[in-house]
Amino acid sequence: MNARSALSLEIHPFDARGIGRRFRHAAIFGAIDALQPGEGMRFVNDHDPLPLLEQLRARYGGSLSIEYVQRQAGEIVIDFAVVRAPVHGEAGECCGGCS
Repeated sequence: MNARSALSLEIHPFDARGIGRRFRHAAIFGAIDALQPGEGMRFVNDHDPLPLLEQLRARYGGSLSIEYVQRQAGEIVIDFAVVRAPVHGEAGECCGGCS
């Protein structure tokens, strides 16, 4: 499923270029955690974040759609969309519903 077709609401912009490198991953995880199913985020960065994408796949599994919009040196644009609520235990993470 592509991120654009998965969205029923506006895509929220997230430009990582203005965030200090040591804080970027934490900020991105926080932003994605704040999204509800059907919401998305357009991520802009100055480099292709391959390690980050692997971390996102491991953390969110099939609940997060990842689609490149632009992939040029110096300007990477990726749409992330929450396509469904996380399933408990998927990708080794807790969905937050257990106490």
